[in-house]
Parts: sequence; C-alpha cells; structure tokens
Amino acid sequence: MSGKLTARAKFATVLLRGAAALSRATGRGDGSVIGGRVGLVVEPQLLNLLAEGRGVALVSGTNGKTTTTRFATAAMEAAGAVATNSFGANMPTGHTTALAKQMGAELAALEVDEHYLGQLLEATSPKVVALLNLSRDQLDRAMEVTSLAAKWREIIENQIQETVVVANADDPLIVWAAQPAQRVVWVAGGQNWTADSSICPVCGKHLDRFGEFWRCPSCGFTRPNPTWTVADQGSAVMAPDGSRVEIDLRLPGKINRANAAMALAVAAQFGVSPHQAAPRLTTVESVAGRYATVERDGRRLRLLLAKNPAGWLENFDMVRDGLPVVLALNAREVDGFDTSWIYDVDFSSLRGRHVIVIGDRRTDLAVRLQIDGVTFHVVDDISAAIESVPAGDAEVVANYTAFQDIRKEFNRVN
Repeated sequence: MSGKLTARAKFATVLLRGAAALSRATGRGDGSVIGGRVGLVVEPQLLNLLAEGRGVALVSGTNGKTTTTRFATAAMEAAGAVATNSFGANMPTGHTTALAKQMGAELAALEVDEHYLGQLLEATSPKVVALLNLSRDQLDRAMEVTSLAAKWREIIENQIQETVVVANADDPLIVWAAQPAQRVVWVAGGQNWTADSSICPVCGKHLDRFGEFWRCPSCGFTRPNPTWTVADQGSAVMAPDGSRVEIDLRLPGKINRANAAMALAVAAQFGVSPHQAAPRLTTVESVAGRYATVERDGRRLRLLLAKNPAGWLENFDMVRDGLPVVLALNAREVDGFDTSWIYDVDFSSLRGRHVIVIGDRRTDLAVRLQIDGVTFHVVDDISAAIESVPAGDAEVVANYTAFQDIRKEFNRVN
C-alpha cells in the first residue's frame, strides 16, 4: 500500500505511527485515536488513500460490532492479511490508524460507530457492510433509534451501489434500513431485545411476532427469508447452499453465535467458504478484554461488558448458574450521563443470587434492583467486591467506563 501513497500521505503516516507509539509508551492508551488525529491533520484524505485498493468490510450496529469484527477478521484471514481496529477505536481516527499500522494487508475489517457509517462508506468504498442491530443507546447524546434507521436507509439508498449488505433479518429496523440496497444477504441473527422494534417502521402499526418471525398486519412489511441461519441452539450455522457448518466458539451466549453467523456471511463475500472459516472462529477467546478472566485472592472473575438495555439482557443470558454476580454502573461522558435506561432492563433473573453492586452510580442501580426484588450488597469498588464473594468463580457485568476501571485495576492491556 505504501508505494501508492503521495509523499504527504507517507509523511502523515510516519507522524501517525510516532504519535501512537508515544501514547502507548506513556501509558495513555493504545494510540489509535491520537495517531489518527495527527495523521488526518497532516493529510485530511489519509483514510481514503489508505483504504484505496483494499477489500474492506465494515461492521456496524448498536451491539456486537466489536466481537463480530473480531470474528470476521479471523475468518477473512483465510484469504490473506487483514487490517482491523482490534481495540474498538471505531471512528475515522481509529480506522486511519488501523490501516496505517497494517500497510501490507490487502483486506480490512473495520468496526464502525453507527453515526459514522456514511462517512466510512464514502472514504473506504467497502466490498461488504454488515448491519447487526439497532437499539437505544445513550439517548442523552445519541440519535433515537428510528431516526438512526432512517439515516441508514438514506445512506444505503444514496451511497451504496456495488457494496454487498449483510443484514440481520430478525431486526425490523435493520431490514427497513437495508431494503434499498441492490444486493442484500439476510442472516437469521436473532433478536432477544425487541422493545425498540415493536412498531412497523413503514406505517407505524404494531408488528405481530411469532418467535423470530415478524410481520406488520397493516402494510405487509415482513421478515425476509434468511440465507444464513443459526441452527441447533447455536451449535451450527446453515449456509446458503444448505450445508451445515459446525461452530465451536470460545465466547459465551446466544448473541455471539449470531455474531459468528454474521462473520461467516461477511467472509463468504471475500471467497472464504464457511467450512474453511468456521474453525478460525475458535481462536477468538477474548475481545478487548471482554469475556477475559482475571484472578485475585483465590477469586476468578469473568468480565462481561454491557453498555445499554439490550447488552445487559444478552449478558444475563451468559451469566453462569449459581455464581456470585458483581454489577458495575458508571455514568461518565462516554457512558452517557442519563441512567434512566436501567429501568428498561429486567433484573429479575438475578433473584436468589449473591449480587454485589459497585460503580459511580451504584445507588441508582441499587434502587432498580430493589424494585425487581433482587437482594444485593453495595460496596465501594472492585477490591471490596472481591472480598465480598467466596473463593472460586464469579461474574462481573459492567458498563463501559466501569469495565475499563476494572481492567485497569488488574493492569490488563488486551
């Protein structure tokens, strides 16, 4: 790739790498954001130039985009080296750094923040765009989901021509947004959280649901027939040719089996057969610290990230029976300051469990648990939480900055 860059772009890339390296050396982060920022100041078209000539896959959605991108990267590596923003820096600065760090990779799998999808489509001319789901997230500073779906639909209608859209057939908002695309590959990815897609985006009437199938009784808007389907409670994926593809994941939960199906469908657009790709998914054991296990004083804590109502619901599906559960809630800028969304989460599955509550907004969470009849103990921080649970395994479910606080406590980098 470097041979195609202008002298200015090459200089910008050198400065980008230097800034990123300095950030890592001084312990300020992995350098993806500051590196990209420096590079784009020197050459505003750097992202476009670095993406030129590569086979690019973009992955976007409210939940699961980091994991799906990691799965897609592993699968696509069967076709060659893949550049990716593996630490989750999912805005243009992070994308620029990812491509600059991996100049020789002819392929790229990039996680994209939902609000930057149009900009990345224009900058990278991707071969594939994967659309996972849309649910409410940080409404104090983010767009309401139906408005975001309308924005995506407009982007797809006006900006996508040759790009293949791989879309979740079980989410009505995603189906509506993806409809204008000339080429859509539908995946039965599942949708546990349906509170944000109960209304038909076409006519505004209530949708009828029968399991995963949904239909509007008023205008006829309905779930398309998927060509990729999760089968046998997640032990396999049915491919478009009818073949059964066994999957053996190291990541827990129904949502990750759906993410794996999306990744297989993405990789297939690059000529990677699902039977070739599936074994590679087994290599993914932790995603930016998510699902990692940390140990202290005879306790083994598995870390789960939950940023919004849909994410908390999916994580409760992963929590192992009988284990203590630590819940951590902050409300800092990147989390969103409004915690009222916790009243959309059903915590009743935690009744009868040993529950510990920590975080900046632990009292907010305590009130919510009390309403749902969950017995709990409030403590100051993760160290106190560790002391409060018996030796052995425990689960930790935390929102974004609370999750990062816990990772820093254990001095984890990946």
